[in-house]
Amino acid sequence: MMHRSKITCNRSPQRYFYFIVLMVVIYSTKGFAQTDGRQIQHQIVFSEAEKYGGWPANHGIWSWGDEILVGFVAADYNETNAGLHTYNVPTARNRYARSFDGGVHWKVTDAYELGQKAAGYDNHIPATKAVVPTVLKKPIEDATDPDFLLTFLRHDNDYGPSHFYYSTDKGMSWQGPYVFPDMGTPGIANRTDYVVDGEKALSVFVTVAKSNKKEGRVALARTKDGGLTWQLVAYVTPEHGGFDIMPSSLRLSESELLTTIRTRTEGGQNLISSYRSMDNGQTWERLQNPAPDTGTGGSPPALTLLKDGRLALGYIHRSEYGSRLHVRFSDDDGETWGDEITLRSGDGASRDAGYPRITQRADGKLVMVYYWNHSLVEDAEPYRYIAATIFDPEDWK
Repeated sequence: MMHRSKITCNRSPQRYFYFIVLMVVIYSTKGFAQTDGRQIQHQIVFSEAEKYGGWPANHGIWSWGDEILVGFVAADYNETNAGLHTYNVPTARNRYARSFDGGVHWKVTDAYELGQKAAGYDNHIPATKAVVPTVLKKPIEDATDPDFLLTFLRHDNDYGPSHFYYSTDKGMSWQGPYVFPDMGTPGIANRTDYVVDGEKALSVFVTVAKSNKKEGRVALARTKDGGLTWQLVAYVTPEHGGFDIMPSSLRLSESELLTTIRTRTEGGQNLISSYRSMDNGQTWERLQNPAPDTGTGGSPPALTLLKDGRLALGYIHRSEYGSRLHVRFSDDDGETWGDEITLRSGDGASRDAGYPRITQRADGKLVMVYYWNHSLVEDAEPYRYIAATIFDPEDWK
């Protein structure tokens, strides 16, 4: 420590400042950061001056080797907008970003131009252009096709209603919008979280309004006829004074399902909870909380199964004093979780950040996509943007 202090004192403040700036520029240009000797790469998915990008977790992420597709929302930036999110609400539109090189470079397209033409929450298509969802008449032909995708959108965060689209060409085009039924519940405000069970069979984890019509609790719904009809299989979480919303789920075997859930307790504590079913969704038991503290406002989880059999869970700790990007790993199917690993912090991200999605690319590295900003840094651009962090899970094996 004494030796380091001596070197610093002998270097002029101006030279030291320029040295630090130079190092920042070098790492920023390369898109890399070092964390305990591990190489972590941060990339830009979508960023435009005067624009706001947000909420990948509300949409979906899919990958085919090094090809990755992710959905998000883009809008005009508005610093004076009341509430947490600094955007001009009527300008919000759904977008998709696609990468062909494992998350390094991205091309953004408009969801409306791809066929997603219904209005919804944060997708403010004018009434003159919006298409009204209809009931699906022809069943989905083959959900097991690797090019098949399914995505859900909602009209209200509390009770919906919700509608869905599906694609048979990796999201190059979408069929729909189709009505998703409430199935006798107080209402469903759905994001995208599904498991393919067969050609005509899908299990969908939904967020159901509580009896007071407020968000929410998680349930499992299922179709066995290609989406023509849906049945509510079981509630995963009980109703309580807080909420359970935005699940991220996996099938681990023919009978075992695992879900991680954004939870807020009645006392206002934000965390990620976890539930397991050993009878294909009929009954559920609560497991250890994978992330017992996700900060002010909380974070939805991003769960994926790795090629080596481990589970990876991405999430954000949201804070007015600087948000952080984290991941945890489990080597026992979610029974227990390893230590919280910080992938990104200290670069001035306000609480208006997070909502990750995660996938594994061809070389085994993980790509986590989320929205981010540097608005806490003086003179930095305040605009929210969509980021991708690429890292190797082997570094924490």
